[in-house]
Amino acid sequence: MTSFVSHTSIDCADAYTLSEFWRSVLGYVDDPDDPNEPGHEECAIHDPDSGHCVLFLQVPEAKSVKNRIHLDLRPRAGTRDEEIARVLALGATEVADHRGIYGPGTGWVVLADPEGNEFCILRSPEELAADQEQ
Repeated sequence: MTSFVSHTSIDCADAYTLSEFWRSVLGYVDDPDDPNEPGHEECAIHDPDSGHCVLFLQVPEAKSVKNRIHLDLRPRAGTRDEEIARVLALGATEVADHRGIYGPGTGWVVLADPEGNEFCILRSPEELAADQEQ
């Protein structure tokens, strides 16, 4: 017997605002039968293709240390650097730049969402495939 991930939960100070940020980053959608609204203490967003859910839970405690678990994201289209620019424009901040650490065109960038939760943006599948063709 094994388990599966039902949803990914993220504690936060403002569930609605953080769900809106991540909805834009991931291209997820609200549940049409239970849309997220300002003031909601629980806000869920769903991947329209896989159904994966991220649940934002408003808690009184502030984030105080580095995440023990974080998301590694790959762009669905375009390049890593284009996706980094897009996500920064949505309100993320850069934490650490690890591009090129294994040679030209390699690496990732660590960003933080508006509440300081770290996540990484990796190279796209197209970028990885292009490396294998060389």
